[in-house]
Amino acid sequence: MPSVKKILEKIERNPKNVKFHELAKVCEHYFGLPRQRGSHLIYQTPWPGDPRVNIQNKNGMAKPYQVRKALEAIKKKEEMDDDRP
Repeated sequence: MPSVKKILEKIERNPKNVKFHELAKVCEHYFGLPRQRGSHLIYQTPWPGDPRVNIQNKNGMAKPYQVRKALEAIKKKEEMDDDRP
């Protein structure tokens, strides 16, 4: 099974063709276990407001706009982690 880093690189190269389970694995690594409301997996972020992270499965694939939001949130989280002493 590919590492989170390799999956993230693949997602960044082609955010329109992302398997749902791969995006869920990456989000779980960065944000912990999701809560589920219907068809959406919702991940808790350490900040209020946007970018929020919620994803849904559409025929085994993640929706492109949700992939972009997840990538924004991952970038923000990495920046926050880098700023810590």
